[in-house]
Amino acid sequence: MKRSILIVYRPAAGRYLAQFRNVVAAAAELGVRSVVLMPTGEQAPETEGLPVHRADLESTTAFRAAVDAIVAEYPIERIFPLFEGDVLPAARARRDHAIPGLTPDQAINFRDKNVMHTRAEELGVRVARSCRPDTLGVVEEFADRVGYPVVIKPYAGWACGSTYRVDDRTRLSEVWQEMGDDRHEYRVEEFVHGTEFHVDSLLRDGEVVFEQLSRYTYSVLEYRDEPGGTISRKYDLTPPEQRILELNATVLRGFGMRTGVAHAEFFLLDDGEVVFGEVGARAGGGSIVPAVQAGRGINLAGEWARLELDPDHRTDARLGPEIGTEYLTSGRYGRITDISTPEELKALDKVLDADVWKSVGEVLAPPVASNDVLGWYVCEGTDYDDVLARFKTIRDSFRVETEQA
Repeated sequence: MKRSILIVYRPAAGRYLAQFRNVVAAAAELGVRSVVLMPTGEQAPETEGLPVHRADLESTTAFRAAVDAIVAEYPIERIFPLFEGDVLPAARARRDHAIPGLTPDQAINFRDKNVMHTRAEELGVRVARSCRPDTLGVVEEFADRVGYPVVIKPYAGWACGSTYRVDDRTRLSEVWQEMGDDRHEYRVEEFVHGTEFHVDSLLRDGEVVFEQLSRYTYSVLEYRDEPGGTISRKYDLTPPEQRILELNATVLRGFGMRTGVAHAEFFLLDDGEVVFGEVGARAGGGSIVPAVQAGRGINLAGEWARLELDPDHRTDARLGPEIGTEYLTSGRYGRITDISTPEELKALDKVLDADVWKSVGEVLAPPVASNDVLGWYVCEGTDYDDVLARFKTIRDSFRVETEQA
């Protein structure tokens, strides 16, 4: 029977089209059939010609039952979940059918931030101090001890959804009411004052075969107030930046990843110490994948598929110039009457790629998550400061006009 893989794909949950297409293309190059598992009711023209199954992906039971049916029909040898929320259910389905990849015990290290930080500490990696919000008194005592602000977040969330920066007891009382009966779904961390970096990696057999260090140009928690940007750091790394890469490898191997893709976040403190933030067993969100592709010549998701499926494949990424990517945002809300096109943005100097997710007639509302934006662009520059300056020029050229909805 023809070799087959299963791609868990959510067209409406995020911006995964390019990742999906690259996994399918990589598999096809190797003579491997792609089978798709999608949420019930969703359609996607990019799946045309492929076997498609649908299930309620919010139910782990339904997810596993769907995989049972797929495995009964196709010889599935790998499962590729593109969305953060499908990492653990996919691991359970792998265990059900002895499919290589992250096991549930390993996947939970990448999904449950309580487990994640405990395991990182076992590996000797510094993490933010934290507590469970069992009672309001526990959180008040913790905040008094570590100092405000503190961060309250879902222990298994993504994209800063339902994540709160709490600056005082008044705000804590408000957030406590907002959490309501769901406080067991949250964790509380001290706010880490430092420069935030991320590392996007590929592993094969426990060895890092690709790594890209990048520096955020904003605080991820402040996505409502400033555009989300990130700039690569490829040249003349400082010793603390080198240390981030070393700790990233320690975390990924220590969490149990053998072959796969990962997106990890770290903080660099003023004294040179490094604090681990979190890590996901998936390609970076937003425009990180197109930024890596523009700058390094590889698609992280497609390369993951090649590493899994071809024992002779070797990752060959170019180094190139420093690359930056920034979300497109607007302080204007209401119905869009005019907006820049991707082609207009790509015509700007040093812009390598761009995408606009909103169009005339859609209604803009205040963002509720860090990836709730209008689109993105990727540009190149000589160094961090040069790319940062280009960000302002491109941002000022982006046009959005609205009227009251």
